Amino acid sequence: MKATLKILWPALVIAGGVILNAGAGVVTLDECVSTALKASPDVRAASARLEAARAAVTEATSAYYPQIGLAGNWVRTDNPPQAFFMSLNQRQASLQKDFNHPGDTENVRSSVTAQWRLYDGGRREADRSVSSLGSLAADYTLASVRNDLAYQVTRAFYGILEARDFAKVREHSLKSLTETLRVASERQRAGSALKSDVLNTEVALSQVKEDLIRALNGVELAVAALNTAVGHDMLTLADVASLPADLPFLGSTNVIPATVETRPEWGAVDAQVRQAEAGAARARREFRPTVSAFGSLDWDRESFSAGPERSYLAGVAVELNVFDGFRTRAGVARAAAGVVAARAEADKLRRALQLDLLQARLNEREARERLDAAGKTLASAEESLRITRERYRQGAADLNDLMMAEVGWTSVQARHTAAHYDCLMARANVKRAGGESRGADATSPRQE
Repeated sequence: MKATLKILWPALVIAGGVILNAGAGVVTLDECVSTALKASPDVRAASARLEAARAAVTEATSAYYPQIGLAGNWVRTDNPPQAFFMSLNQRQASLQKDFNHPGDTENVRSSVTAQWRLYDGGRREADRSVSSLGSLAADYTLASVRNDLAYQVTRAFYGILEARDFAKVREHSLKSLTETLRVASERQRAGSALKSDVLNTEVALSQVKEDLIRALNGVELAVAALNTAVGHDMLTLADVASLPADLPFLGSTNVIPATVETRPEWGAVDAQVRQAEAGAARARREFRPTVSAFGSLDWDRESFSAGPERSYLAGVAVELNVFDGFRTRAGVARAAAGVVAARAEADKLRRALQLDLLQARLNEREARERLDAAGKTLASAEESLRITRERYRQGAADLNDLMMAEVGWTSVQARHTAAHYDCLMARANVKRAGGESRGADATSPRQE
């Protein structure tokens, strides 16, 4: 046992020194969140979907503008009707020609065409509304991804601090038991303590060293978890000591609204409901007629070297779908069912978000109460350990009393550390549940 401890002790001192007493530059929580919002693949994907949705708005708006095109072709034929009409376009038709055997005839045509929808029963406006609401939903979805990511990074950052403080608790306990072992050994040599006291202390010391090893491993895992959440190797073990020794609470939870309207998830689903309603309105407008103006300007010539003859065509077209096998009617029914489904999904999400906010508030209250209770107990545990250790030195207390005081202080200190960071994480979670995580407002959805 003693040989094993002698081998482990230098390794523990080195590892603990790297994590607890060394450090490179200071890395802040805001820097971690900012890096995550740039490096996260989820944010990049949501941003790309938002750009696609905004492009769809531009695509829908294009229907308000006239469509203009250019065309050109070269044709050679001996087909009598086609050859005759090509001669007409070239202003070269003659009744003296043999219409049945025109010979090879060529035509070179250049055209400018234009078409403009004058009236479509509101289809274009409905299409633009659908695409605009889709863009708004994508905007809120991106804000939701950022809100959740900011919370996950905050939680991972606090996890590192918590793991580091747990390691410090184990290190403090290790130093305390090492001193106890020294006192017990001196008392044994003086004949005022049993050898079993020394052996029991060595066993307890070995257990604390194992706990410290697990705590140090927990710090490494916490660093890996943060780097995973950030999407970038933001921290190393050497950076842990430079992190803040403590963090203030994130403010009173009373500032968080009691409703879920501030959640970007709700904004997204609300936009999707309105998008479904606009889609239903678009389907009903299929029953209305359309009016379009069209025209073309053409140049025809016998060959590329000949002079062109110009002609034009202009007109207005009115179209009305009289019967399409009930396709339009079925489309209206499908869109109406989509509205009902979207509203049902919105009601379901509202209840889920309300429950999420309520759970976040209750967890925060529980963590706060646990922190208050542990804080009051911690001072008593520290004083009890001090008194018991002094009595043991004087021979007025046995080893079991000292061990119980050591275990009691370690337990209370660990509970206080856990409650402290649980409170920080719980308050960060309340902000997430209210749509107010750090960095979540970097994308502010536009109101359509």
